[in-house]
Amino acid sequence: MEWLMIAIGGGIGAWLRYITALMVNRWNTSRFPLATLLVNLIGSFILGMAFGAGDWGAGISTGFLGALTTFSTFMYEAFELGSIKLWLSVTYISISLIGGLLMVAAGYMMVM
Repeated sequence: MEWLMIAIGGGIGAWLRYITALMVNRWNTSRFPLATLLVNLIGSFILGMAFGAGDWGAGISTGFLGALTTFSTFMYEAFELGSIKLWLSVTYISISLIGGLLMVAAGYMMVM
């Protein structure tokens, strides 16, 4: 049953990531990967809530959040930004890492 919950959560997470990218990229005309940054920060917040509330199960943490957020896309976009301007890549990586840590902590503290 756990594998089914992971599959369902993964499908929902992947769909939500796709929809987020479509919506954000409608008004984001820059090459800055704002959609990936947003889903990574939101996913970090939800993961913090999940662990703070006593783990919501593999369907949420592995399935939904695993599909919603993605490190490989983050790395590719950071690489792409670096080829344009190094400071853009450093900014994106810094906001993602520091913001992600803060969002996990905020989500965790919110449910404690």
